[in-house]
Amino acid sequence: MTFYSATQSGNHERLTVPPSDVLDTLNPVSTHPSALVEIIGGIALGVLVIWLLVVRRCKLKANVPSDGTSESAPLLNPDQIRAELLRDHFGSNALLCSVCEHLNFYQIFLDGIPETEEIPLDSLSSILQKSYQCSFCRLISFHVRRTWMLDKIPDVDLSGIQCRLFSMSCGCLRGPFYPRPKFRCYRLHVSMEGLREFWERYPTSRATAGSLSIYLMQEDASKFGRPTDLHSRRVKNTVDIDLVKKWIKLCQENHGDECHNVWRMDDGEDKNLPKHVRLVDAVSMTLVPAPSGCCYVALSYVWGTVSTEYRTTTNNIAERSAPGGLNTAIFPETITDSILFTRQLGLRYLWIDALCIIQDCSQDKIAQIKSMDLVYGLSYLTVMAAGGASARDPLPGCRPRTRTPKQHIEVVQGLHLCVGPPRLQDALALSVWNTRCWTYQESALSRRRIYFTQQQVYFECRRDVFCEDIVAESKGQEFSNNFLQQSRGEYFPQADPFGSYMWAVKECTRRNLTVESDIIDALTGVTNALAIGFSLGDPARVFHCGMMLTDLHQALLWQHDPHTPRARRSLPDGVGLPLPSWTWATWCGAVDYTSEHRYYGIVNGSGEPSVVETFINSWYMVDHSGKTVELDVRRVSRILSNPMKEEEKLAYSPPSGILDSTELTLDIHRPLAPGTLIFRTTSSHFSIAWRGSEENDDSGASLHHGLFNILSTTSPPIWVGTAVLPLDPMPPPSLEFIVLSRTGTRRVYDEQSLAYYHECVLYVMAVSQSEGLMQRVGLGVIHEVSWNASRPKEKVVFLR
Repeated sequence: MTFYSATQSGNHERLTVPPSDVLDTLNPVSTHPSALVEIIGGIALGVLVIWLLVVRRCKLKANVPSDGTSESAPLLNPDQIRAELLRDHFGSNALLCSVCEHLNFYQIFLDGIPETEEIPLDSLSSILQKSYQCSFCRLISFHVRRTWMLDKIPDVDLSGIQCRLFSMSCGCLRGPFYPRPKFRCYRLHVSMEGLREFWERYPTSRATAGSLSIYLMQEDASKFGRPTDLHSRRVKNTVDIDLVKKWIKLCQENHGDECHNVWRMDDGEDKNLPKHVRLVDAVSMTLVPAPSGCCYVALSYVWGTVSTEYRTTTNNIAERSAPGGLNTAIFPETITDSILFTRQLGLRYLWIDALCIIQDCSQDKIAQIKSMDLVYGLSYLTVMAAGGASARDPLPGCRPRTRTPKQHIEVVQGLHLCVGPPRLQDALALSVWNTRCWTYQESALSRRRIYFTQQQVYFECRRDVFCEDIVAESKGQEFSNNFLQQSRGEYFPQADPFGSYMWAVKECTRRNLTVESDIIDALTGVTNALAIGFSLGDPARVFHCGMMLTDLHQALLWQHDPHTPRARRSLPDGVGLPLPSWTWATWCGAVDYTSEHRYYGIVNGSGEPSVVETFINSWYMVDHSGKTVELDVRRVSRILSNPMKEEEKLAYSPPSGILDSTELTLDIHRPLAPGTLIFRTTSSHFSIAWRGSEENDDSGASLHHGLFNILSTTSPPIWVGTAVLPLDPMPPPSLEFIVLSRTGTRRVYDEQSLAYYHECVLYVMAVSQSEGLMQRVGLGVIHEVSWNASRPKEKVVFLR
């Protein structure tokens, strides 16, 4: 006789009061002899039932090896399982609404529902109303109320949102040939129609809302004859350290060089930290020079507005370098928990910037910042404190009472179903940690990452993603896959160096900095890694002011985010000269490298700029010492037809030859400032006209950079190209343009007046000029025929 329902709220079973007629049978037992016989018989029956349950549990456990996944055959015959599930289905709908009771969840998890055959559920508003009486509606309601922050939106109207149900494969940890398709693991997905209008009215909810997936708990996997692979498991109040150790071990033993070695280093390179790098000895609680070949943890976290007294300075470095010297300091909780977590893993050393860098010593800071690629790249593991807004916040789950698991479990038709924490990418999108510029390179450069978030702990390496709520531990067999790998935190580098560089610039400039002038330092670890990892040369010669000089013809093609005002970054104290206008690092706010679609009016486009031919033969730059040096810039040659087409014979011909020493000086009495770029090209003047509100932008935010038509010098003028220029202040009606390179695109000029042919468009930079020095104003594209017709003049450009 059952006196409680199996329905759960969170991780707690909810007891229900038995009916009064059942309570009447619980009166004290009569002293009549027959009652005594009944008691003895009942006890014997209870013992027998318990024995059978224990035997069955032992068989189940025997069928599941220590790695948490089943390697043996299903416990029951598949047809027998199906018959039992279908037989039990119709007697278990007491806690479902009239819509959900007609769903056969056994069948759905057994065979799946393709997205093309999704099942209509109800309006979202109805589902929320029924959540108090229907266990499945309650799962949907829990997710929506938690992630959409509905408590902050009074009188919200959800009636126009319709919900539908289908299933998605969780993948397979054992390769593509096991198990058979009908035994694959599924998760349920609730799609919603009518969300676009809701997001437009409530954009803050869109920022926090993740996809709605419902999982089958691992204890029910055996009901389908399946292993527990990719089923959900309960998240505890504290992190299971043994599980974290298993993740690390799986990576160490199965991922080979992909995760064992720092990607940027060859086998012959020194893989020790530089001697000037210090580590925290978590055993002796002292700062020590990094021991050769030591295994250490690195910490990535948000400083926030916390007292600076805990940081290492010139006044306390001597004390902290003595045994026990760190014991006298009072550290914020992120740091104390990181030290605790390092000890729990059985490790001794830890790198924390606030402790290992002398914060009031600029010389030490510079040396350490230049070593960030090594500090994070060589770390055994990096802890990402993504669960707090400052150093005073704990690592959630590291200690008791530091987190509340965001997991909701209900029993539906005898199956334990769960709405769990968000996947890794969604969890990071909710964090303050993910908005900070410095944390980008700390994540990108690390080979293994442990993310402490408010929801749960995640593990990520270059091969795998693990988390507390999904059973995904495997030995990484070839061709195996799982849905967790589709939501990664960071994957760096990409296949080519410039693609990696573009992504890093995009990510960093969208993040926040307390000190704006830190932007280049915050990317130095990434640029060092790219220069050495792709054998580009000395990082100091490959990069200047954040710009990748080896691919300068592409690096110059960055664009401002259209919603960001054009404003220069503030300079650190003591720096007199501003950064050059041609580098993105000069300007506040987000920048991007987008494809030519930006010139169509697509504000939120993607892709990358395409250069099919470079026109600049030689590039020169004034270095920090004031010396003019030639840059080693990769060139791109155009592939021509054979025989050549007529338009190819009339193609733009760039100036040839190198610059002599007399051409490298603008004024012998006025030395050029460091960062001045010198090259020979051609220039021409064109009128421009703002297009107004033609751009395709659905964000609702005001535009600070807009599209301008470039007009021909003929009468009447025709549209010959397109430029992206600042709107505040509005540019003059005519601008000077200099030509950079060739690309291939359409719809950026009047195609009725100008014939299209292959690769007929040139990249041009809009510039302003003062006393012979040019500054970047914007970027554009122009038809080759129109450029040639404008009678461009050859010019040596001094771009600053």
